[in-house]
Amino acid sequence: MDSMQQVFKSFGLALVGTMHPKMLWLSLRPFLIVSVLWGCLIWLTWTPALEMLSIFLTTSMFTSWIQDGLIWAGFENARAWIAPLFFVMLLIPLISISLLVFIAFTTVPTIVRVVTRQHAYKDLERKKGGGLFGSFVYTIWSALICLALVMLTLPVWWIPPLVAVLPPLLWGWLTMRLMSYDVLAQHATSQERDKLLHQHRWPLLAMGIVSGMLGAVPTFFWATSALALVLFPIVSFVALWIYSLIFVFAALWFTHYLLEALKEMRRNELDQSLNIEARVIDMELPYHG
Repeated sequence: MDSMQQVFKSFGLALVGTMHPKMLWLSLRPFLIVSVLWGCLIWLTWTPALEMLSIFLTTSMFTSWIQDGLIWAGFENARAWIAPLFFVMLLIPLISISLLVFIAFTTVPTIVRVVTRQHAYKDLERKKGGGLFGSFVYTIWSALICLALVMLTLPVWWIPPLVAVLPPLLWGWLTMRLMSYDVLAQHATSQERDKLLHQHRWPLLAMGIVSGMLGAVPTFFWATSALALVLFPIVSFVALWIYSLIFVFAALWFTHYLLEALKEMRRNELDQSLNIEARVIDMELPYHG
């Protein structure tokens, strides 16, 4: 099957699968855990963090111009809300990345087990090319790279078009890396995984970017809405659940696509080996002209 046809087929299967009660629960579980952890951390650090950030924004030569520029533009009360807004913008990527890492490390293996029970994948051999430690290292390393890129690009998120462009690209890249590794960890060897990721790198990147664009919807509202700033705890919980649901959908999408690609690759390799054996047998048979 053509790669793009398989992308759309997997998209449809993932869309239907996301509505299953088990998948809805799998999106709710990480959301609840991450929400409780971050809720406690924000509750404990909100006031001292705002005080430190306000001092930094006022005294630092790198950031004081932002506040002065807003006041010059007519936002006289900028001093009151610039620190909370900065703090929220710092929290958004941290919370989002932690949720994606948590889902990749704990939820994707469950999703893969559920999908492989389906008739289409019941004969797919498990070759276990990746383990728990490898997944942990790969996940943490990918998350650190993404977090560094987020911190480097965060200043330009204030430019309105870029707040809708940069998050999809960053989340798309991270989603592609985490989902691809964890989906294939139990069923493909490391050589098969590397070969598949090389052969299908562009469709996988496109899938990651689309998933990132879906995830950018709550990001855009979260980062630009005054209501999100005022009702940050409530809005953040709703946005987190949307994130979680999108990440579960992405996991299903990558699972269907990569497992089908693994099946096709093994089938092609088996056909090639059988053809070679047939030619060898033909060459060894005596010729009776």
